[in-house]
Order: sequence, then C-alpha cells, then structure tokens
Amino acid sequence: MITNDLFQAYRTFFGKGDALYQLFSPYRICPLGAHVDHQHGLVSGFAFDSGIDFLFSETESGKVEMCSLSFEGLMTFNVQRPVDEKQNNWGDYLRGAVWALQQDFQLRKGIRGVVKGSMPIGGLSSSAALLCGFVMALGKINNLYLDKMQVISYASRAEREYVGLNNGILDQACVVLCEADKLLYLDTRTSEYQLLPFGGESGTKELPFKLGIFFSGVTRKLTGTDYNLRVSECKTAAWIMEAYEDVPLKELQDTRLRDIDEEIFKKYESKMPERFAKRARHFYTECDRVEAGVEAWKKGDIKAFGQLIFESCESSMNNYECGSPELIALYKIMRRTEGIYGGRFSGAGFKGACIALVDPAKEESIREFVTKEYLKEFPQYKETFEMFFCHPADGVDFM
Repeated sequence: MITNDLFQAYRTFFGKGDALYQLFSPYRICPLGAHVDHQHGLVSGFAFDSGIDFLFSETESGKVEMCSLSFEGLMTFNVQRPVDEKQNNWGDYLRGAVWALQQDFQLRKGIRGVVKGSMPIGGLSSSAALLCGFVMALGKINNLYLDKMQVISYASRAEREYVGLNNGILDQACVVLCEADKLLYLDTRTSEYQLLPFGGESGTKELPFKLGIFFSGVTRKLTGTDYNLRVSECKTAAWIMEAYEDVPLKELQDTRLRDIDEEIFKKYESKMPERFAKRARHFYTECDRVEAGVEAWKKGDIKAFGQLIFESCESSMNNYECGSPELIALYKIMRRTEGIYGGRFSGAGFKGACIALVDPAKEESIREFVTKEYLKEFPQYKETFEMFFCHPADGVDFM
C-alpha cells in the first residue's frame, strides 16, 4: 500500500500535478533451492507482503530522477543516452535496468519518482525487487508491453552484466511469478515453472504457516562477499568432472553443474579436491531436496517440507560453506524453537537474515524465545536485530 510519506516525499521533491503510477514489488524467500540457480538447478520460492513501493510519473525528456526513503541520494540520468558506468550506489540498479532494456529498445520516456523499502536490506532480494519494479515501470511508460519472462530476463541481465553479481533467475522469478497461495517450482535451466497449491489441487488455499523473517542486525552486500567466488567454484567443479570424463570443455562461464549427471559426480567425488566436491555435493543434494519438498508440499505435509529446509541450511553451512557467526547462531536457535517447522539462511547466507516457516498460533512465543536467545549471544545487536511475520503474496504489479 502506498503510504502518505511516499506521497509527501514525491511532493517535496517534484511538486504536484503529475499523473502518478503506483507499483508494489515484493521481496522473496527461497525455502528450498539455495545456491543452485546460477548452476541451472531446481528452485522453489515465495514472494511475500513486504517489499518496495514505487510512486512515479513519466518525463517526456527521458530524464530519470529517483529518490529513496531507504537510501541517500537523488539518482539522475537520461534513458535517451548511453548509460554511465557504475557509481557504486543504489542507483546502479536503476541504471542497470535501463542498460538492459537499451540492448533491445530505444527508450524515450524517463521516470520521476520515489521508492521505499518496507524492511531492512539483507537476504530477501531487495535488489531483484527494485530491478523488476523499475523494468516494469520503464516498460509501462514506454509502451513496451513486456511479458513476465521478459521482465525476469531484463532484470537478471542487469544484475549480472551491469551490476556484476553472477546470479541466476531465482530472485527475479519469485518477485514476478509468485502467487499468494501457491509455491513456485522453477527449473532455472528451461525457465519452466509451476505454481503449486498446498495439498495438491484438492487442497486448501489457507496456508498453515506464516513466514518468519529474522534479521541478524548485520547488513551485507553480495558484490562485496564470496558470492561470485562460490559461483566460480561450482563451475570449476563441473569443469573438473568433464575433464575426468575426457569430454570437450566449454568456456568456464558457459559451464554448469546441471549439465553433468549426478552419477558422474558420484563416480569422481572422492577424486576431486574437497573444496570443489563440497560445492557439487551441495548442488546435487539441494536439487534432490527441492524435488522431495515439492512432493511433501503436494501432500500437505508441512513438517516434512520444513525438515527439508533445515537440511538445506545444514548443506549450505557444511558443503557450500556460507553463513556468518550470527546467521549460524540464529539457525541453531530456530532448530530448538517450538513452532518453527523449518528455517535457513536467506539469500546467499553472507550476513543478512534467516527465514522460517512458522506456526501462526505460536508467533508471540517464537518472537520472545528467538529474541532472548539471540541477544544473549550477540547483545551488540540489540538496537538492530528485528523480526517480522509475513504472508506469502502475489508478484510485482501496478496498484
């Protein structure tokens, strides 16, 4: 919902009299399918009812003027000109969206507006929410008539080729495709997806859980972490197996673990350097967990689905080797909290947040127990540790 402070900010920066558009782009979580989309793996996801609100109007001159209630600085540039190089601020995502669209379209109209995020940044793919929302906004005012897969493609290309984060399409797909009462099941190699009701087609639309979001109090930026290194390690693991098989190698950037059968991994697992064997082990077992999770979801078995989420986090720690001390502590606390069906790191697991599927009836006791136990271990985050309980939601759309 567009709030009064957003309207007030627009009037303060840009005055009155413009025809205003409103758009909401949700954050996302991935219950199963962690760290595999960049290897063309299988993933699952929910969008939820917190995210980024956009309030904007069009400019005939092509000028972009965007401010944020979450970050400092008025971002200005022109869509009718080549996009400048990165400036290492939040405006890079806006510039990246324009750059991606400029590869196929001649943009004429720009955007003047305000954005506001409804949660702290870290692990919920705020970058994808911002990118997908801005791509849709640019498409709307320039009459581009982009379909959902095009929005995903342009937002993903912007983040990979302009911003410089070598991720897959999981984040953007969740932001764009999700529906409130369904689980998104996506094959990131083929882009084929299903929106699955809980308990199957004859199941209930009323989900038996809420989403718990636990912010560690530590912010993070993926382009300053080992995220890209992990992607390269996965590709190298695939390259090693192809070398053992004596098949022609592709360029490393075109190599994916999904192209190699799991039986080949089992054949060479003990011969590979442990670092690369661990990355591959996480990939194959995580894709297996996604498939098992989908079956549990179809059966309406929330406990089995949640247990797989816990197992996913164990693999993220032990095989993918991510997770800050704060997130690991939060994960261990969640495992012994009554009313949490399953939980894990959100996003890449480098600082940020943990997510969980929780019993709505135990929301308050969960809040009390997790807060007490976490701050006992990390009292320095008393002012920044936060907890939210949310509902799954539909993907990005105009209001």
